[in-house]
Amino acid sequence: MRKVEVVKSSEVEIKPFILDEYIHEKEEFIQIKKVSKKVLKQLAKELDLNYDDEQLRSSKKLFEAYLAKGKI
Repeated sequence: MRKVEVVKSSEVEIKPFILDEYIHEKEEFIQIKKVSKKVLKQLAKELDLNYDDEQLRSSKKLFEAYLAKGKI
C-alpha cells in the first residue's frame, strides 16, 4: 500500500511539458553535419598536405558515412 501526501494547491509547482527534453535520439540527428570539398581543401592547406580532387571526393564520402553512423 502506498502513502499519499495531501498538499495545498499553492505548494504544487506547475511546469509545461516539453516533449523535446525527453527525446534523446533527436540530438544525434542534429549533430550530423555535411562535409564540403571546400572545407577539406582549406584543412589540407592548413596542414600542408598534398591532395587531388579524387582524394577529396573519397575522403568526403568517408567522413559523411562516418558521421551518419553517429560515431562523432
